[in-house]
Amino acid sequence: MKERLALRLVPSLFAAAAPVLARAQVAPEVGPGLLQMLLGLVFVIGLILASLWVLKRLTAPRGTAAQMLRIVAGQAVGARERVVIVEIGETALVLGVAPGHISTLHTMPRSELPQAPAPAAMPAAQFAARLKQIMEKRNAPPA
Repeated sequence: MKERLALRLVPSLFAAAAPVLARAQVAPEVGPGLLQMLLGLVFVIGLILASLWVLKRLTAPRGTAAQMLRIVAGQAVGARERVVIVEIGETALVLGVAPGHISTLHTMPRSELPQAPAPAAMPAAQFAARLKQIMEKRNAPPA
C-alpha cells in the first residue's frame, strides 16, 4: 500500500518542480546590464575630468600679481622648512618658509641675483659616442 502511494506521489512531485526547473535553465540577458554599467563608468570618468578642469581653473594665478611674482629657486633645509628666492618686480626676496610662518631673510635688487648657467646641450656626436660605449659595456662577455 505504501508502494502504491509513493508511486502516485512521484508524478505530482515532478509536475510541481517542472516550472522551477524551466525558470532555472533560462540564461539571463547580459546586454542591458552591461550597457548600463558602461554608461555609468563613462559618466563617472567624465565627472572626474570635469572636476579636475574646474579645480585647475580655480587655482590658476590670475591678474597682474601673477605676472609680477615669480619663484626663482627653492631649497629644503629641513623636513618641513624651505628657503625660497622670489622675484617681485625689480626686487628679489629670500624667504624662509615653515608651516604657518614665512619670514624675510634678505632683500636685494634683482640685478644682484647670480645668473644660473644654462644647461649645456650635448652635441649629437658626443651622445652617439657615449651611447656606443654603454652598449659595448652591456654586450661585452663577462670576464
